[in-house]
Amino acid sequence: MAQNSSTDRWSGFCPEKKAFHSLRPAVDLPPPSLPLSFPAFALSALPSPLPSHPALVDAATSAAVSFPTFFSRVDTLAFALHSRTDLTRGDIAFILSPASLDIPVLYFALLSLGIAAAPANPASTSSEISRLIRLTKPSIAFSVSSVASKLPYDLPAILLDSSHFRSFFEVEISHPPPAVAVEQSDLAAIQFSSGTTGCMKAAALTHRSFIAGTEGFLALRSSVNDVTLLPAPMFHSLGFFFTLRTVAMGDTLVVMDRGTFPGMMRAAERYGVTQLTAAPPVVVAMARSEEALRHDLSALERVFCGGAPISQNAAERFSSRFPTVMLCQPP
Repeated sequence: MAQNSSTDRWSGFCPEKKAFHSLRPAVDLPPPSLPLSFPAFALSALPSPLPSHPALVDAATSAAVSFPTFFSRVDTLAFALHSRTDLTRGDIAFILSPASLDIPVLYFALLSLGIAAAPANPASTSSEISRLIRLTKPSIAFSVSSVASKLPYDLPAILLDSSHFRSFFEVEISHPPPAVAVEQSDLAAIQFSSGTTGCMKAAALTHRSFIAGTEGFLALRSSVNDVTLLPAPMFHSLGFFFTLRTVAMGDTLVVMDRGTFPGMMRAAERYGVTQLTAAPPVVVAMARSEEALRHDLSALERVFCGGAPISQNAAERFSSRFPTVMLCQPP
């Protein structure tokens, strides 16, 4: 964004407009009128041929998904959803599931069809889920057998741990599905607040918002082939965004399903993690606990802390113990 001459060059504050401006260089974005889904943008941002390192790794099992396999699975699932369901562009899919290697594939498949993803916390109560469904009015739900009973009986659901869902990946693509002209202004995701100020609320985000966020990271990229550990839930705004942008940046995403702190540290060491997402308690634990010192975290370069502000004291403790690691917090 162009800055006024009176904009403070240290803070970015413009007294005339009473607004802060970014001090970073402007990011080139695609024209707003250009039809472009986030998955199409992600594929265009990746090199050809696709990266040879894994796109996804399961922290618990070490199962890995390569970039070619990832996009092949996305295409196959999108074809199956298009041919076997009544889902169309503009629909909303409610997702109630813990993190797994299937979730990124599902996100990309839905978004490529112009279907918005509305992921929710699987630990939510049935009444909380009913409220979220009233807010979003989804056409379908994707869940797992352990929590599917929380969904309303009249909402069609596909279980990710069922043979029915697995059969979607066995579909032979005889012909490509009709191209879906997804606009950047189309809804990509509905994300929910934690309810700290009352009932949970919903926020609508477009494809362009995720494209812009990812372009910002691409412009500031300082290293190649990051390995990102994602203990943040994939239904959370931080986890959702990092799921999308990590694939688009050609990095490796190490997926965890709400692991313990020791498990997180073991995974960071085992996979040579260069960056991780963390809630404030994790940052505090890394700064204070002996557990963090038991593991080789020399590859770690950045920790993205979200969910709540972190105190200055905790940030200073962290930086003192990990002086070469950048602690990044949202404004």
